[in-house]
Amino acid sequence: MASINGGESFLTIGSDVEVGTPDGGFIPATIIGRGSYPSSFFVKYKTLKSLRREFDVSLIRPSPPKEIEFREFKLDQEVDAYYNGKWWEGLITNVSKDCLNFAVSLYDNDEIEVQYCNLRPHRDWVDDHWVPPLKTPVSDSNGAKTMEEFEVGSLVEIRNEEEGLEGSWYTASIIRIMENDKYYIQYKTIKTETGEKYLCEEAERRNIRPVPPEIIMADSFSLNEEVDAYYNDGWWEGAISKVLSRGRYKVYFENSCEEIVFEHEDLRPRQNWINRTWVSASN
Repeated sequence: MASINGGESFLTIGSDVEVGTPDGGFIPATIIGRGSYPSSFFVKYKTLKSLRREFDVSLIRPSPPKEIEFREFKLDQEVDAYYNGKWWEGLITNVSKDCLNFAVSLYDNDEIEVQYCNLRPHRDWVDDHWVPPLKTPVSDSNGAKTMEEFEVGSLVEIRNEEEGLEGSWYTASIIRIMENDKYYIQYKTIKTETGEKYLCEEAERRNIRPVPPEIIMADSFSLNEEVDAYYNDGWWEGAISKVLSRGRYKVYFENSCEEIVFEHEDLRPRQNWINRTWVSASN
């Protein structure tokens, strides 16, 4: 990339940045050229109809690198929430049962509803560094840069391989990293026999994956499309066996040879976690 200002490594043509606005939000943008005066730059918004504007360098910061782990967000945690094309600083005031939907109070006292995929831990850009700092990769035995796939606090889904529960996934968080590729986890929807606490147990790495990114399905699901159906506190792998009226579907579960009717909102497109990448099952 062509450098615009040698003193700021992120100020290069084509760099992803965020631009601060008077109302306290940050707009995702891309640097497209030098401005009309020495400390200004032209950027193109990634949202807001791709507008092009000129800003002083004091209002521009790099886009925070995406974090590799899927972290659990908690009540009263300071976060950035993506809403109406901008990132806003705020506090989590309410968490849904499955830990995927949140109420966030912004610092102008507005409260918004956002989903897990539109949250990130809050960080400030201070003296060319993120505060608190981002996770630092470490070198493996071959010198390659690696990072622990799941960390304490990561929000994940756990595959259940017990008889009668094959093909089901349950939301949980990582409590402790153990030896031999095992983790100690706590479920978000499954409680102990007494019903007083959420169940904690060991889980093998091969049965753990991040929470899939949300795919908004504005249109109907198709016949034979592979889906996950929310049933009995978990997501079950199945396929659309019949498209019914009023946004309902029959879903066939191969492991149990059952067919069950679901509403549109209780289904999601199937995605598979392969080599740390989400792959659509419909491709």
